[in-house]
Amino acid sequence: MPLPQVLEEANALSRALNGVIEGKPEVVRVALTVLLAGGHLLLEDVPGVGKTMLAKTLAKAIDGSVRRIQFTPDLLPSDVTGVSIFNQDSHTFEFRPGAIFANVVVGDEINRASPKTQSALLECMEERQVTVDGTTYPLAHPFIVMATQNPIEMEGTYPLPEAQRDRFMARVSLGYPSPTSEMAMLDHHGSVSPLDALRPVADAATVSAMVATVSQIHAAEGIRRYVVDLVGATRRSPALRLGASPRASLQLLRAARANAALHGRDHVLPDDVQEMLVPVLAHRLILSGEAQMARQTSQQVLEELRTLVPVPSPR
Repeated sequence: MPLPQVLEEANALSRALNGVIEGKPEVVRVALTVLLAGGHLLLEDVPGVGKTMLAKTLAKAIDGSVRRIQFTPDLLPSDVTGVSIFNQDSHTFEFRPGAIFANVVVGDEINRASPKTQSALLECMEERQVTVDGTTYPLAHPFIVMATQNPIEMEGTYPLPEAQRDRFMARVSLGYPSPTSEMAMLDHHGSVSPLDALRPVADAATVSAMVATVSQIHAAEGIRRYVVDLVGATRRSPALRLGASPRASLQLLRAARANAALHGRDHVLPDDVQEMLVPVLAHRLILSGEAQMARQTSQQVLEELRTLVPVPSPR
C-alpha cells in the first residue's frame, strides 16, 4: 500500500475515534501509532475516563473480528486461549478457540485476573500464536490487544508482572477531560452513545497492508543508534532499578516508524523517537528506592535522559 493511502486511511480512523472520544487527540494518535506498528496498547487510568470506550471505538472502527474479555479473579487460562474437548461421536479431541482468536481483543480490567490467567497472554502477545495440548494455532492478522487497568484501586487486583508489561508496546493515560470537552460529552453522549452510530472505516486486510507499509519506512543508522543509546541510558541510570529491555528498543523503533507515517514521511526523524519515548518506555521501568522517596516518576527520568543523550545530526 502506498504511503499516501496509509495516511488517508489513518486519518479516517482518527476522525472516527475523535468523533467518539472527546478532547483526547493525543491519546487517539498514540492508539493509532500502536495499531500501525503492530503492537499492543495498555490503557491505564482511574475509572470513568473512557478507557474501555476508546478500546471499543477502535475495535468497531475496524471491520474485523472483535472479542472482549472481562478479566475477573475466576477467569481461567482456557477461557482466553481455548480448550481441547473430546468429541464422543468422532472419538477425537476438538479444539475450541478462546476469546483471544480475534483481530482486536479488548481486555477489560486486565489486572483483576490471577497471574496464572495473565500468563496465558504472554505467548499470544509476543508470538501471535497459542499452544494448547502441544499443538500450536496461529492467531488472526492483524492482531492487537487493548487492555485497561485501574492503577489506583488495589482491592482484588494482581499487579501486572514485568514480563507482561514489557509486551505492551505503549501505555497511555486518558486523564480527565477539560471543562469544554466534558460539556461537549454531556451534549453528545447525554441521550445516546455516539458509538452506536459509528461505522467501520477500515477492514482487517487494509490494516494489515498499512502495518506492512509502515514496517518498511526507512530508519537510518544514526536513528537506530539513537534508539539504542536512549534505551541503554535507562539501564545505567541510578534513578532506575530496572531499565528497558532489548524488546523495548525494537518496539520504540517500530513506534517511531508508525509516527513518521502519520506525519506523511517515508523516513524516521529523531523527533519521532522522542515523541514516542515516554509512551513506549515509561511503563517498563522500575524506579530505585531513592527515586521513589524523591517522588520522581518514570516520565521525569526519561525526559531527563532525553536531554543527556546526544541527538544524531542530519547528514
